[in-house]
Amino acid sequence: MNKHLYTEENSVQRERLKALVAKLSDDDLRREVGAGWTVAATLAHIAFWDQRVLKLLHRFERQGVGPSPQPADVDAINDAAKALCLALPPRTAAHLAVSTAEELDRELEKLPDDMLEELAGAGHPIKLLRAEHREYHLDEIEQLIG
Repeated sequence: MNKHLYTEENSVQRERLKALVAKLSDDDLRREVGAGWTVAATLAHIAFWDQRVLKLLHRFERQGVGPSPQPADVDAINDAAKALCLALPPRTAAHLAVSTAEELDRELEKLPDDMLEELAGAGHPIKLLRAEHREYHLDEIEQLIG
């Protein structure tokens, strides 16, 4: 994947996330998005998946690039993480989404080309284009909030 493309798109969605969080009221954060998820929990969900990529990047830097030990059952992980996401104070969840996106994007921007090649050679065990996931949920929240 072209480093410029993913860093630029990630940056656009990160800035969109920051702007949205800045304007959300506490009532907005408590609104239900669907299936029992609130706006705040959805933001925590974004942070969770960005954290996963960040932690795997750190592992790959220490141990070399490779697949995750087990394939991720995304639906089961989301279902399991839902209670934790809902338990976070809403404003904390919102700030966590922004700070995690900022930290991850900084790390992704400085990825060396050789590591990008290793990731491609390993079948892209992590998704560098975080923008797609962020965009999906930001669209969902903006539709709800208006």
